[in-house]
Amino acid sequence: MSETQLTPTSERSILKEAQSQSLGQYVSAYIKRLRSGDIGSLPIILGLIVITIIFQSLNENFLTPRNFVNLIVQMAGITVIAIGVVFVLLLGEIDLSIGYVSAVAAVMVALLLRGPAGISGVGALMTRLGLVEPWPWFAAVLMAMLLVALIGMVQGLIITRFQLPSFVVTLAGLLVWNGVVLILIGAGGTVIIQDSVIISIANYFLPRELVVNGTTLPLNFGWLVGIVVVGIFAIGQASRWVSRRKRQVSTTPLVIIILQIAAVAVVTAVLVYVCNLDRGVPLVGVIMLILLTFFSFLATRTRFGRYVYAIGGNMEAARRAGINVTRIRVTVFMLSSLMAGLGGVVLASRLRSVDTAAGGGDLLLISIAAPVIGGTSLFGGRGRVLSALLGALVIAGVNNGMGLLGLSAGVKFVVTGLVLLAAVLVDAISRRGRAQSGIA
Repeated sequence: MSETQLTPTSERSILKEAQSQSLGQYVSAYIKRLRSGDIGSLPIILGLIVITIIFQSLNENFLTPRNFVNLIVQMAGITVIAIGVVFVLLLGEIDLSIGYVSAVAAVMVALLLRGPAGISGVGALMTRLGLVEPWPWFAAVLMAMLLVALIGMVQGLIITRFQLPSFVVTLAGLLVWNGVVLILIGAGGTVIIQDSVIISIANYFLPRELVVNGTTLPLNFGWLVGIVVVGIFAIGQASRWVSRRKRQVSTTPLVIIILQIAAVAVVTAVLVYVCNLDRGVPLVGVIMLILLTFFSFLATRTRFGRYVYAIGGNMEAARRAGINVTRIRVTVFMLSSLMAGLGGVVLASRLRSVDTAAGGGDLLLISIAAPVIGGTSLFGGRGRVLSALLGALVIAGVNNGMGLLGLSAGVKFVVTGLVLLAAVLVDAISRRGRAQSGIA
């Protein structure tokens, strides 16, 4: 029986056909994925449109430039904390300590900026060590981040070494770090932050002009940041397309990539334009964007990110494949605490103070709800870092809109809970659809 031999020319032709995907084929494949339950971010985008229409129709101030800028500032702290939660959820775990871990970081920064006199108990030790002056802002932030990273490492080691449920360990952490916050603040009740750099994190807006020696130059830093964002996105998409072509892997049609870049450019231009109608682009919005970009790269383009997805999909299979499951899980809990600490500093900057209520209220609930609402699965192995932003935008939008309508806190909790329930139901239905279609 003879076998058909392929010449190098014919092999290249077949590979070229496999690589090339027409726009029609791409659209057909996308529709097929939707029907199989792989709906991606579609529900959250539709939800944001519905939320916008409802609140704008009920209160015309919802879409004003000032309220839009306020919304960015309000959601920043939640988004930063939720980025760390995404990685925990990808493992199929939970971290209930993030609320008060964020408070520990915020309180430590505030107290270190005041010097040892602001820290009861610990202040005496600092004085004996010769640390009698208030700390510079960067040293205070660094110390707080090291502390919360250590907290995450300890909790992760307890979970992995003793094979305990993360729910129980981090619930204990919630109680412990709540107590630590109360001990650190002591009888003062409220610690005012006076450092201009820390306050500027959530209260500074990019200038719309540059003044040099009394001369005003038309240099809008918001537009400059927007151009950089679109440029980085375009370069990333183009390099990915070229890389996949070189590796002879099926690629997204070039016209789709161009349309994606154009869409990002339009959205960015609208955001910058609207912000410039008010106070300008918030610095905290730029920080949030940088963090989202970095951790999206970490999750999708690095070995660590691939290992996180693999462990969340099937821990035993990942272990048999040679992945150091324990190290990855501990690192993820450290990352969760670190992002909680950064989020706590952002929240403290916005309020210009910390008090005994820091880390409490609904902070824990909405920080976990945000990535779930944004599309990250509670079952592990599926989700994107972008879901932290999308979910936080929904929660902040709902709270902001209901605040403009003068609704009570009880109504806000009810509506937020229903939104979370809807997101979980969508995730469960989507998961079932993928299973029936044979998609992992």
